[in-house]
Amino acid sequence: MLAMQIPGLIDPVPVPRASTARADGKIAIVGLTRPELIAALAAAGLDAKAAKMRASQVWHWVYLRGVTDFDAMTNIARDTRAILAEHFVVGRPEIAQAQVSSDGTRKWLLRFDDGNEAECVFIPDAYRGTLCVSAQVGCTLNCRFCFTGTMKLVRNLTAGEIVGQVMLARDALGEWPAVGVKPVVRSPDAAGDTAAGDAADFDDGDDDDDAPRRNYTADGRLLTNIVMMGMGEPLYNFDNVKAALGIVMDATGLGLSKRRITLSTSGVVPMMARAGDEIGVNLAVSLHAVTKDVRDEIVPINKRYGIDELLAACAAYPGANNARRITFEYVMLKDKNDSDDDARELVRLIRHYRLPAKVNLIPFNPWPGSDYVCSDPERIARFSEIVFRAGISAPVRRPRGRDIMAACGQLKSASEKVSRAELDRRAAEKEAGWVDAA
Repeated sequence: MLAMQIPGLIDPVPVPRASTARADGKIAIVGLTRPELIAALAAAGLDAKAAKMRASQVWHWVYLRGVTDFDAMTNIARDTRAILAEHFVVGRPEIAQAQVSSDGTRKWLLRFDDGNEAECVFIPDAYRGTLCVSAQVGCTLNCRFCFTGTMKLVRNLTAGEIVGQVMLARDALGEWPAVGVKPVVRSPDAAGDTAAGDAADFDDGDDDDDAPRRNYTADGRLLTNIVMMGMGEPLYNFDNVKAALGIVMDATGLGLSKRRITLSTSGVVPMMARAGDEIGVNLAVSLHAVTKDVRDEIVPINKRYGIDELLAACAAYPGANNARRITFEYVMLKDKNDSDDDARELVRLIRHYRLPAKVNLIPFNPWPGSDYVCSDPERIARFSEIVFRAGISAPVRRPRGRDIMAACGQLKSASEKVSRAELDRRAAEKEAGWVDAA
């Protein structure tokens, strides 16, 4: 098994990368970029001109129509379809388990070709629907309030496995155009912008549980927003995340605007500017504390990239402005990070770095074995009030999907059963890596 080093100034944690090649030797089309698809078709025996034309047709059928059977690609000659079927596959991750919360949130445990698993979550609201997408199987970080952080990192997800989560969700929501209906092709900047809200506001505490469910956009799209906030750290899988989101944002692909996509990081500072320049989506930062001691404890990557270094990178994030604010995620932990002084220090830091920012206050979502307790509602409201009075938006996120362990910080492959001693060992091993790198 090969070891893949984590990108960054120092790479303290070697990450095993398991092979994801299909047993039948076929190439998965989902996740290939356009140039890669053209090259793959040429390698399968099509001449250069035919490969370019067929790539455009296949792209249309896969991403605008949701077709998985080559025989359904009716404008492609039968002999070419036979070549496609021989060499390629248009698949989806296997659904190992599907759950629906009492509030309508859906969670899928997905199994990939090599047997590894990850989770993704769809969160419906009155005027938008958000898919929370995973970037890794497990996680290399050890955020102490997060259930995913108790897992070992198995491997990065491929671009195809990331895009496959979006495809599967569209399957489940019945989002593909019906036969005879012309699919809508959106411009790169306008795609999805008819829905209210933005991706970073996907669960912002508005009391809309009783609002009727509806088609969220003018053309009937239910899945309007994507957040890279599932399992894993997206910036430690940069190349695959970039390729996947490129397909998601392609106007002739899945066609979601970059304004509808948010990438969340725990603070991988060296990769943040690249994310802004090369991907260009909204940025969310898992801040969760405003002092070194507390953030060192609950977000141990802080020992490598401290608060001041992180906020300076936020201030320099390409494209950040008052119209595209950086979102700071802040989980509310009782007697840990929820005091009035913490709220005032948060305001001071945002002002000091002149950040165009909003703060999402997240009531802690419990999970088995956690050492933390959620702040009292009154304390959360007081914290929010202090930040709001300083002119900074600080909504309290309404927990969604708690009853199926689908809420923020609760995602973890249900198939992994490990002892408390093993969880403690993993935490110590991960933390030692960051301490040694500091």
